[in-house]
Amino acid sequence: MKTLGHWLTSPWRRSALAAVVGALPVLAFPAPSLWWFAYVALVPWILLARTAPTGRRAAYDGWWGGFGFMLAMHHWLLPNLHVFTFVVAALLGALWAPWGWLVRRMLGGDPSRGRVLAALVVLPSGWLAVELVRSWQGLGGPWGVLGASQWQVEAALRLASVGGMWLPGFLVVALNVAVAVLVAIRRSRVPAVAGLTATAAVTCAAWVWSPRPDTDDRVRIAVVQPGVVSGPGNRFDLEERLTRELVGQDVGLVVWGESSVGFDLGERPDLARRLAALSRETGAEILVNVDARRSDRPGIYKSSVLIGPDGPTGDRYDKMRLVPFGEYIPVRSLLGWATSVGEAAGEDRRRGSRQVVMDAGEGLRIGPMVCFESAFPDMSRHLAEDGADVLLAQSSTSTFQQSWAPGQHASLAALRAAETGRPMVHATLTGVSAVYGPGGEPVGPRLGTDASAAQVYEVPLAHGTTPYVRFGDWLPYTALLVLAAWGVTEVLRLGRNARGSRVPPARTAHGSPARPGH
Repeated sequence: MKTLGHWLTSPWRRSALAAVVGALPVLAFPAPSLWWFAYVALVPWILLARTAPTGRRAAYDGWWGGFGFMLAMHHWLLPNLHVFTFVVAALLGALWAPWGWLVRRMLGGDPSRGRVLAALVVLPSGWLAVELVRSWQGLGGPWGVLGASQWQVEAALRLASVGGMWLPGFLVVALNVAVAVLVAIRRSRVPAVAGLTATAAVTCAAWVWSPRPDTDDRVRIAVVQPGVVSGPGNRFDLEERLTRELVGQDVGLVVWGESSVGFDLGERPDLARRLAALSRETGAEILVNVDARRSDRPGIYKSSVLIGPDGPTGDRYDKMRLVPFGEYIPVRSLLGWATSVGEAAGEDRRRGSRQVVMDAGEGLRIGPMVCFESAFPDMSRHLAEDGADVLLAQSSTSTFQQSWAPGQHASLAALRAAETGRPMVHATLTGVSAVYGPGGEPVGPRLGTDASAAQVYEVPLAHGTTPYVRFGDWLPYTALLVLAAWGVTEVLRLGRNARGSRVPPARTAHGSPARPGH
């Protein structure tokens, strides 16, 4: 142990170690999907930050750990963004610097039992504050939020219906803090065990008392996934052939993936007629995604367009939240150089202005999102509030087919379904297509990255409202209040200590200050 402490006296070695231990939580996400590892993945990072010699060094441990986490989480961007991936990871990693400082403040040295009990609430709150900030779309959005690693755990999905993806994440961090205390602070093991017990109690309470969606009907929804095809014309032809395989299968809706139509339908009425013919043949409306320069307004849009037997129905949703650097460059005047070192967007896509719930026939109301938007829990929650029966995400990960990205992206649909109590269809042009029921449970087979097929799913419909839809992001904002209350407490404590250090000297019976020897 002394040898390790001596080795860590080098700032660069310590920073390298912080980056390595910060990357460990990524193993809990797809593709490794070691979801159980999330319960201890933060422990090495916590132990490192608590032993920092100064608060400043602890902040660096937080920064470098955040850098490692972000780099590992987005490593599949390296072939496209190259060196800019490291720049993005360093900028986002800085958000964890205050958390590193907070770890040392709460657990450094030999903390009292009261401070350890406080740490079990304050440190998870600090983590959620970081995730809340980085979830802003301009900073990359909520990709890789810790709670999302629990997408296949039924108890965690039940928790998500109460507090969104934030609640499983909060409890995962609390577990890590408790384990770190058990490992490193022996005299505070009682509060650590109390923290573990409280986490188990919250999970059990959510399991028993959280309302379950009432399933009352089913709809047959088909996903058409052509796979990697060269050229928009060839892709459309293959999607058309695959869709014709659905004739006679009594489907209620057909969903194509993101960028499935590479031409503006106003400029190509022949394609609109072919789609309308497909709708008549299958007896279902078709949700396509048009990625093209618009004929009725300037710029390129990604738009979900509903096609009926007579052509486009008029229901259209324009993607609102674009992928940073992939579909637009934030502050292009400052960061436009990214196009010279990687495959960043040469032209910014245009944004839509509002979400849309579409009537897909037979009383079925659908809420479309496009690709990256399925990472944002507020978007699916608002669609559920607006009456969507089924949530839909049209996606494409052709650039990242052989990476961890397709599986991780598809897993987000399970969380969105559990949060809203609405089934969700994740339909890809290329990538992993999957469908989840109202509780986040998988429905039917997944289509892998090598699939080229039309797959029909029996999707259960549900009604009712989850606590998360009703109350929204109550937990991260509660976490901010916890941090504010802790900050006020610390200021008051420091003030009392400062006054205690200025105690006036003792006085004699005559009222004069005592001299040495009296």
